[in-house]
Amino acid sequence: MVSRERALRALRDAGCSKQVVEHCLVVEDKALEIAKKIAKNGHKIDLKLVEIGALLHDIGRARTHDVRHGVIGGEILRQINLGEFVGFAENHIGAGIPAVEAKELGLSARDFIPRTLEEKVVTYADKLMSGKREISYGEAVEWFKTELGENHPSLGRFERLHSEIMKLSG
Repeated sequence: MVSRERALRALRDAGCSKQVVEHCLVVEDKALEIAKKIAKNGHKIDLKLVEIGALLHDIGRARTHDVRHGVIGGEILRQINLGEFVGFAENHIGAGIPAVEAKELGLSARDFIPRTLEEKVVTYADKLMSGKREISYGEAVEWFKTELGENHPSLGRFERLHSEIMKLSG
C-alpha cells in the first residue's frame, strides 16, 4: 500500500498549492473519522485506502479548479503509477456525475459515480469540508443549491449518499 508520505509528495510534485494540500489533509481527517465509525458498526472498510484516497482526491487541482479536475487527477494518478486511486479523483466531483450529465459538462460520456464504500466516504467527507473548514450537511446542501440550482439532480445524489453514510456510521 502507498504510504501517506508518498501521497503527500505526489500532491506537491504535481504542483498542488498549499491550500489544496491543506484541504486534502482535512478531508483525510474527516474521511477517517467517518470510516472508523463505519468499521466500529461492523462494516468492512479499508481505512488505509480511505486515508490515501482522501489525500489524493484533489490532485487534479494542480492543473485546474473546474469540474475537469477529477478527470485530470485520474490522468495524473495513472501517470505516476497510482492508478488504484483513480476512482477517488474521478468520482468525487459533486456527489457523482452520471454519463448524461458528464457529456453535458464536456467530460467523457461515462459515469463518474463513487462505487466503493471507500470512494463514497471520501466523496462525502469532501463535501463537508469547505477549504479547511468543516461545514454541516445542511450548509453543504445550500452550497449545492447556490452553485448548481435548487432542482439540480446532484442534490438527490448527495441526499442518498448522506443517508447511506449515516446508516452505515450510526
